[in-house]
Amino acid sequence: MSDFLHALLAQEEELQFDYFTNEDAFELGCIIVKHAKDVLGKGIAVHIENGEVPLFTHYMTGTSKDNTYWINAKKNAVRHFGHSSLYVGEKFKAEGTTFKDGSGLPLEEYQGEGGSFPIIVRGQGVVGTVTVSGLAGEEDHQVAVDGLRHYLTRT
Repeated sequence: MSDFLHALLAQEEELQFDYFTNEDAFELGCIIVKHAKDVLGKGIAVHIENGEVPLFTHYMTGTSKDNTYWINAKKNAVRHFGHSSLYVGEKFKAEGTTFKDGSGLPLEEYQGEGGSFPIIVRGQGVVGTVTVSGLAGEEDHQVAVDGLRHYLTRT
């Protein structure tokens, strides 16, 4: 396994919750939107779910209905594989194939592109997703990871 894939799995081990509530989703979403606005200066769409229940959705200026497709396709990949959408896509590449050919899943509903990250509760596993769309896949992934890290390490 490549160093990059190991690093992506390490993020999933690091960024775990003791519990995850509706208030956590709201606060996490606000942190991500503020970061995109203040630091990146770019508009993104953010969607956070617990199970399949949407708890936070925000589309910043500059986003469109196209972001809805990407949010849904990336979060579906996380639900299906139990790992970040970036990890899923990169794992297929490392195996010498593409997400389309390797997964056999319809691209209308699933994408192995960066931007959706599993919400993991210790002792329970994956309970939801935080998904970012609007930048390049690896950037979307990093925005989600940075938001999670900031939220989980706040004092």
